[in-house]
Formats: sequence, structure tokens, C-alpha cells
Amino acid sequence: MAPGASPISADTARRLFAYNSSVFARYVGAARRIPWREATRDHGTGHLSIFRTLVHILNVHEVWILYILQGRTRELDRLFQRSERKPTTWAGFDAYSRVVWAGIETYLATLTPAKLSRRVKAPWMPGHYTAGDAMVQTTLEQAHHLGEVIGIYWQRNKEPPEMTWIDVNRNRKR
Repeated sequence: MAPGASPISADTARRLFAYNSSVFARYVGAARRIPWREATRDHGTGHLSIFRTLVHILNVHEVWILYILQGRTRELDRLFQRSERKPTTWAGFDAYSRVVWAGIETYLATLTPAKLSRRVKAPWMPGHYTAGDAMVQTTLEQAHHLGEVIGIYWQRNKEPPEMTWIDVNRNRKR
């Protein structure tokens, strides 16, 4: 891979985010099937509860895909203050989730090799990287945080939702 080149193609980015969306929906569905008190209980993970971890995943996608990759870093301070980014109910979560995933779909529809290779910078991270690197970052971060949720399910002696690439994609195509 040439320096400054995206590690993924536009087609791969679209496939990754279709996977991200499908897996995320599985975990949201599973969280809705447990009592609210359990979904919001502090389990000692990085974002404490299943619900807050799911909110954090949306926050990460929103900041990277809707702001940093679109050159809107000057708007981040204002974004971080918005109350809808911190929902406290499923209704608030649903409204926020729709905005984030719709924005991602819009971005993906316009994705080109040039956009993926564009250099970007998050204010809190050193250096510059490509938009494609940032898309891989958000995908891996979602997987890591869902790993925390999987740990919560195991602690509860419950089977977590499936998240393997092959099974999710096979089931999504049906």
C-alpha cells in the first residue's frame, strides 16, 4: 500500500459499514429484550452499561464519519454539547441512531477512492491518516466495544448475539 493510500476501497468501506449496521442492530435488539434496569446497570465496563456502550458506538461513528471525514472538525465542540448525543431512553436512542446511520449512508453513497485517500486528523489523536484509516478505526472500535457487551452477556450466563463477519453477511443477504 502506498503511503497516504487508503487501506480499503470504497466497495470494502460500504461492505464494512453494512456489516457494522447489521451487527449494531443485533446488539440493540438484544439489549431491548432485557429489562431496562439490566441494560443500564453498571457492569464495570469502559462505558459501564450495555446501553451506554451502544450510545458510545454511535458517538464514535458520528464524530468520525459525519464530522471528521467531512471536514467539520470546527463543529466538534458544539456537537459534544448536544443533549441528543446522550440519550437516556430507547426513544431518544432511536432518534439519535436514525440520524447517525442516515448520515453514514449518505456519506457512503458519495464515497470515492479520492475521498478515502484524503488526509484527515482528529483533534485528540497525533498525526494525520486517511479517511479509509478512520473508517477501519471506527469499525474496529465498534468490535472492541461490542466485545465488552459480549463479556456482560457471558457474566449473565446469556448467549450474546452473533457478530462474526461471515455469519452476519450470510444472514444479511437472505
